[in-house]
Amino acid sequence: MLYMINHGAVSYGANTILTNINFEINAGQKIAVVGRNGCGKTTLLKLIEGEVELEKRDSDEDIYIAKSGNPVIGYLKQIAFADETISMETEVRKVFEPYREKQRELEAQRQIMESDPSELNIRIYTQMQEQFTDMGGYYYEKEYETMLRKFGFTEADKKKPLREFSGGQQTKLGFIKMLLSKPDILLLDEPTNHLDIETIEWLENYLKAYNRAVVIVSHDRLFLDRIVDTVYEIEYGITHRYSGNYTSFVEQKKAAWDKQEKDYQAQQKEIARLMEIVEKFKNKPTKVAMTRSKLKQIEHMEKIAPPQRYDLKAFHANFQPEVETGKEVFTARNLQIGYDRVLSEVNLTLERGQKLGIVGGNGLGKSTFLKTMMGMIQPLGGEYQYGIRVQIGYFDQQMAHYTSDATVMDDYWAEYPNLTQTEVRNALGAFLFTGDDVFKQVSMLSGGERVRLALCKILKKKPNLLILDEPTNHMDIVGKEALEQMLKGYQGTLVFVSHDRYFVRQVADKILSFDGGVTTYYPFGYEQYEEATADKDDQVSFGKYTAVSPAAKLAIEQEKNKTAASASSKTLYANPGKERSRLSAKVKKAEAAVEACEEALSKLQDELNDPAIAASYSKLQEAQKKVDAKEEELNGLMEVWEQASSELDAFEESLAK
Repeated sequence: MLYMINHGAVSYGANTILTNINFEINAGQKIAVVGRNGCGKTTLLKLIEGEVELEKRDSDEDIYIAKSGNPVIGYLKQIAFADETISMETEVRKVFEPYREKQRELEAQRQIMESDPSELNIRIYTQMQEQFTDMGGYYYEKEYETMLRKFGFTEADKKKPLREFSGGQQTKLGFIKMLLSKPDILLLDEPTNHLDIETIEWLENYLKAYNRAVVIVSHDRLFLDRIVDTVYEIEYGITHRYSGNYTSFVEQKKAAWDKQEKDYQAQQKEIARLMEIVEKFKNKPTKVAMTRSKLKQIEHMEKIAPPQRYDLKAFHANFQPEVETGKEVFTARNLQIGYDRVLSEVNLTLERGQKLGIVGGNGLGKSTFLKTMMGMIQPLGGEYQYGIRVQIGYFDQQMAHYTSDATVMDDYWAEYPNLTQTEVRNALGAFLFTGDDVFKQVSMLSGGERVRLALCKILKKKPNLLILDEPTNHMDIVGKEALEQMLKGYQGTLVFVSHDRYFVRQVADKILSFDGGVTTYYPFGYEQYEEATADKDDQVSFGKYTAVSPAAKLAIEQEKNKTAASASSKTLYANPGKERSRLSAKVKKAEAAVEACEEALSKLQDELNDPAIAASYSKLQEAQKKVDAKEEELNGLMEVWEQASSELDAFEESLAK
């Protein structure tokens, strides 16, 4: 045991936040703390860190906090650097002083050992060396460089004074300092906020390998699934402990609730049977002994409490499209998106009933693509079109910041003036606006409440194409799960952007990935997408498609053939000459890329014959790696050229028919 809270409670004034907290942290343990927004998760972290204190109560229970030794606790609070004129590198490197001190001690002991190589001195040196290794003394510099790169800092940033970094960047620097300091207990409150998927995945691997205790509060369920081995849920101010990751916790909680409900109902049925006997025979003198026996039997039962209701209050709505679209809902051909420059190019055919999840780092064009679909931004090239009878429902991130002096009910009623008051209240009630909630001003709502109001208004129109931009921001886990269930049951077509990988995994059956100017369509869900992109060195590419595993390759090959067949039978362009020119240009571009790659490959192969390189094994090995990489690149470009040539041939054949 490293740290323990026994029957702890925390209050702010008259408001009790935590009522009965039993919480234990062991060395190396990875713990998740989950619960509804406002249940006290952050308060628990502050209690562990020492920022808040236990409430003193008159109670028979032992109320205390116990620690083993004096564990160092790391908790990222509001960032305030003492001197913002110093460079970022100077500030971050402050955490390395313990390593430097250990290095000095180790060097001093080495000199003692060399001058007097006694068994004692050798043993002391060996122990010090092992301690230095355990604390990461031989790789802290590498960790420092890796973290800066993963959190988006460049080599030039190292010399910048702290004042030149934004608030978000300074928070990241504080996070890096805390990770590098390696506390015994690491407390993380929503650590994945504002991180892109690549950085989140790196952080997952880092924390899994972290050999000290970690306590995490997060709404990122996939992040929790991949790291934690214990889950504490706070529900109605009380903690409940579950072994395993987040998915295991959900399964255990449901199983426990179901069992308690079953046992409770069975006992109540038995009590009712016994009481029926008592009532039937209580006035018969010859049955007095029997009725007393039955009453004692009930009295001596160990009563099973009814299972406490789930704290799963979440919005719900049964909405389906009013009108069905044609088979093809949306098509984009060489659609270039951006503002003053092209961020990415999209080629996509979206069919009725598909659920397309859009993923990728920040600033790569995901939201821009949705705005282009909505006609809010004009494309910089290419074109797109909708199929027949498409009715769109669109949720924008900014709707979470929508303000109005109107009440919730008046704001909704203004959108649907023909509804009765009962119909308005029923519609709002499905999204958790009940009782006096409907009389709140919109400007007084939380971000999550505004999202619910926006969705309530959008879904009332019963669109057959739903376009959602980060709908789960500001939602707690239960809210996300409710939205997942709604969208999984939705029979229309769905396009959504989300950084919540668990949400994407649950809802999407197709993936569109934005990555450094390249947009790739994957004709399968998020788990296969992760498999397909897991090993970049083993990737094969053709056109806009990428795959790794045999299953992924097969699915993409089928999608590629389907797209090629579709292209041979019909086209978005009414002008055949224009289409022939476009395809011919595509072939020429591919040919030029192949020629350039072949020329570069030839130069690399010539280098292998250079005597200076041939004489050095390391240089020869490095040169061979470059040749291998260029040959792999050439293979990919050849496939692109073959695909372009096939499209041109198919087009010519279609004109000849």
